[in-house]
Amino acid sequence: MFMSVVAASAAMLGAYLAGVRTVPDHAALLSALQRSLSLQLPIVVVLAAAVYVAYGVYGRVRALPAREKALQLLFAATLVYAALGLVQRLLPEPVQLGLPVLLWAWVLAAIFLIGSRTWSTAWRSLALAEAGPPRVTASGRGKPRVLVIGGAGYIGSALAPQLLQAGYRVRVLDLLLFGEASLAAVKDDPDFELVQADFRQVDRVVDAMEGVDAVVHLGGLVGDPACSLDERLTTEVNLNYTRLLAEVAKGAHVPRFVFASSCSVYGASDDILDEDSDLNPVSLYARSKIASENVLFDMATPAFAPTMLRFGTVYGLSDRMRFDLVVNLLAAKAVAEGKITVFGGDQWRPFVHVQDAARAVVAALQAPVETVRNEVFNVGSDAQNATLGDIGHMIQRLVPDAEYIDSGRDGDRRNYRVSFVKIQRTLGFRPELTLERGIAEVVEKMRSGAVRDFNDPVFSDVRFLKEGMAPRYTRVREDWAEKRMAGDVTHSTKARADGRLRTLAAEERAAAAAAAVKAAAVKAGAVKAGAVKAGAVKAGAVQAGQGKAGDATGGEGRAADERPAGEAVPVMAQVRDGRRARRGIRKLGEPRRTER
Repeated sequence: MFMSVVAASAAMLGAYLAGVRTVPDHAALLSALQRSLSLQLPIVVVLAAAVYVAYGVYGRVRALPAREKALQLLFAATLVYAALGLVQRLLPEPVQLGLPVLLWAWVLAAIFLIGSRTWSTAWRSLALAEAGPPRVTASGRGKPRVLVIGGAGYIGSALAPQLLQAGYRVRVLDLLLFGEASLAAVKDDPDFELVQADFRQVDRVVDAMEGVDAVVHLGGLVGDPACSLDERLTTEVNLNYTRLLAEVAKGAHVPRFVFASSCSVYGASDDILDEDSDLNPVSLYARSKIASENVLFDMATPAFAPTMLRFGTVYGLSDRMRFDLVVNLLAAKAVAEGKITVFGGDQWRPFVHVQDAARAVVAALQAPVETVRNEVFNVGSDAQNATLGDIGHMIQRLVPDAEYIDSGRDGDRRNYRVSFVKIQRTLGFRPELTLERGIAEVVEKMRSGAVRDFNDPVFSDVRFLKEGMAPRYTRVREDWAEKRMAGDVTHSTKARADGRLRTLAAEERAAAAAAAVKAAAVKAGAVKAGAVKAGAVKAGAVQAGQGKAGDATGGEGRAADERPAGEAVPVMAQVRDGRRARRGIRKLGEPRRTER
């Protein structure tokens, strides 16, 4: 409204200045200007107030993304000046505004509106870039806080100590299905917090996101066997809630979002693949990771920087130990059963030690945000591309009494070698631990008697699910997610993301999401009216890590895993209509197009 008044005043003043050259009686001209201003400006104020209120400028439009908000404001201003033109017919001719004045007032209003939105966006982006990450101080007050979703799981329990050592404050959100023993080493650290919750619990996630500088999402169902147990559940957990977690982070103005993806997205290939290679997923798990990457690419803004880490097959000791991972499983069987049974010994996999996987997360958080925004990094080492047969023979050298058995192929079509040049050059990351070292750790652990039964479901997420030891998930059908999962996923997600980075401010897109979700959730009575904080979307999520499938262990060989969570808050059905109404977010069900 203010800009409409300013534009009308400027147009009338311009008409006066133009008339100065042609009208000799300047005093009469000035008097006419004063009469016009005193009469017209109140009319503009009344019309603008009425039109803006009726059009929803102070309600509905405020929740729209920046670009659409500017368009809607421009349309509302057009209505104001159209109404003002009609009102002129009712006024005495001496004080009527001519058509040129009305047109100039409209043009000026358009310039002011678009200019203000552009300046606001540019200023926010510049301020964010100059501010950089919070500085670490000795008192701890300036330490950045990282929220680790699934921080009590396989990778998460290795990551938390490394983050604390690197000078971060750590907040872990985990359902603790396997207890909190995996966090015993850090639970007494003053910079550590633990939130026991399912990350589909809307209010708990929003509370956990408060005051956070970065989010590391290790959650979801992981591995082909676990994901194949329930395809709809996999889509819900791995895709729906990844997007909702990202929306929560954007609403809370969290600038960094590190997503645990997997090298299994490469599927089957005889080439050495990098981040820009075409993808060939052969499992639901891999498709869910690709779809999640695409969702995060679409959500990126100058103020919200998602980073995708595609982990190789993870191995090694962790405080939340797992024996459903191919290296750990084969090493445990060699000691306990005297047999090393390998299926598909000629299949290639990239491997990475769990401690190195955690180090890669820290490296992504420490890198300048411009370096990692909307980027994909393969996590591993060129030297650790190995066949499953190679793994079996490495284990046999450490356990010579074990019998090596090649059982041929078991239907698993995955076969891929991966290049890790990008993460080495960009982040300076190189794994410190080798396959031999990781295998030796597991062998020593088994021989020490510390593990009584490696077949216990507590060490296998997929068994944990199959035997009904985990709380049941609530499944909610989401058409957009199913379409995205079934869409074109054959091209590199990074290639698709080129040029897609929005220039609009994250605050406004997040506000749109927050308004829609809050309205729907409150109306349905599922979430307390105060559950949505800091403009964030209350997106619950399946607790990761500890919860059903430890963490994202990328490209697991054979016995992969999954990780459900506690009882879910079924908010998806309640907020579905709200998400469809969100005009600022592209329909996620549309097929992907390659953009180079």
